[in-house]
Amino acid sequence: MPCPVKFHSRNEAETKEIGRRLGEKLKPGDVVCLYGELGAGKTTMVKGIASAVGINERDITSASFTIIAEHNGTVPFYHIDLYRVEPREVDGIGLYEYLGRDGISVIEWAERAEKEIPDGSIKVRFNYTGEDSREIEIEGIEL
Repeated sequence: MPCPVKFHSRNEAETKEIGRRLGEKLKPGDVVCLYGELGAGKTTMVKGIASAVGINERDITSASFTIIAEHNGTVPFYHIDLYRVEPREVDGIGLYEYLGRDGISVIEWAERAEKEIPDGSIKVRFNYTGEDSREIEIEGIEL
């Protein structure tokens, strides 16, 4: 398994670019788990990943009441946002239908679904280093 790689992002554009680079390496069946505080850049990262598979970033939004959004790109793309889901509710939302299947699954607030996350998933952790800057650590894939 590749060693974790750390990136420093100074703004949203750099976070999207890191996401795009990650997205270019993904293949059907990959699961990307995003961890970080509210406002850390998880949805911005999803926009970058989605752009790498031909999805317009305007189509990627933070979940208001949509937990799983399906998008058609060069491969099926599943944006899963568990912000409004309690860990005890995860069993009932059907994650198993999306993870490790025909598309790429990206999960925001992945810590709420740890029991459902398949082994070998890619983990991305966001840490604040300033008002607009972040340290982004990616584990489980060679970039």
